[in-house]
Amino acid sequence: MKSIKKTLKNKEAFTLMEMVLVLFIISVLMLMIIPNVANTKTSVETKGTDALAVVVQTQADMYELDTGTEAASFTVLGAGGYLNDNQVTQATAKLTIAGGNVSIIE
Repeated sequence: MKSIKKTLKNKEAFTLMEMVLVLFIISVLMLMIIPNVANTKTSVETKGTDALAVVVQTQADMYELDTGTEAASFTVLGAGGYLNDNQVTQATAKLTIAGGNVSIIE
């Protein structure tokens, strides 16, 4: 038991300045990382909307080729099996369709 107490007394700990310095470095790194994550999220959302627009436009073209009429709405494409329910929901929120052409809502 005495040897454990003696070993613990000989251990050196971090000083307050060392701890403050480590916390400062971590804070600076976090300040550099967090804005990049926000920019990445915006970029991913934009690319996802662009990809959705391409998919929906392709399905609208396929609908027009199959039926001979332009798709009037996303629900028509969903009812025809050209889009699934999730795609119809997202397309309704983010896209518009007019004259068979799909465009992104700005």
